[in-house]
Amino acid sequence: MKKDKKLNKLYIELVKLQKEIISSQLKLLLILEGRDTAGKDGTIKAITLHLSPRETKIVALSKPSDRQAHEWYFQRYTIHLPAAGEFTLFNRSWYNRAGVEHVMGFCTEKEYISFFTEVALFEKMLTDAGIIILKYYLDISKKEQKSRLEDRKENPLKQWKVSPIDEVALKRWNAYSEARDRMLLETNFKHAPWFVVNADDKDAAHKAIISHLLQQIDYTGKDKKLLATHNDIVFPVSTNIIQKRLYR
Repeated sequence: MKKDKKLNKLYIELVKLQKEIISSQLKLLLILEGRDTAGKDGTIKAITLHLSPRETKIVALSKPSDRQAHEWYFQRYTIHLPAAGEFTLFNRSWYNRAGVEHVMGFCTEKEYISFFTEVALFEKMLTDAGIIILKYYLDISKKEQKSRLEDRKENPLKQWKVSPIDEVALKRWNAYSEARDRMLLETNFKHAPWFVVNADDKDAAHKAIISHLLQQIDYTGKDKKLLATHNDIVFPVSTNIIQKRLYR
């Protein structure tokens, strides 16, 4: 297997970043959202491959319990937020409410509408408390999702990923697109902005995300020349971007 020299250099930069997180007692939270099969699992594996498991936390919550369903909506997420010196990655997050919960009818319309007001206050509290929030939405085409869903069904190593939600992912493509657009526009806060990733090419997306997140934070020994290359895979959210560049 041919070694990817650029990816290896990016991994070295990630280790430098983690050293900075630990030494400077930073609290870094990375949120990954996207349609089913968008590549959230693989992206997290790529980012964390060479990082310390002690200071790196991966959060992928399952369906809420009966008790959690009656808690304050954000409550079950708060216990997983990063402490000083930690890097936490959320594989889906409280944005479930603006996506799958809304589209699949798992929350009421009142809960859905209230979410947009509450999340603004919630993330402002987090950033005021010193948590750095980076939010990435992995965007894939309908054709690519169909291909990945078929592979998921046939690949014996991916059977744990198969869920009833898969069956309606393509059928409700347009509903998910509408929910995505509203979520990105209404929760694109200055203190916690969204970035969209064209994720049809997994390997290219991994390198682009790693490079982009490294650009967002200052750390000792940063290889600025390595990170100076502009990529057209990760881009900030705007009305124009949503209308013209996201898959529909």
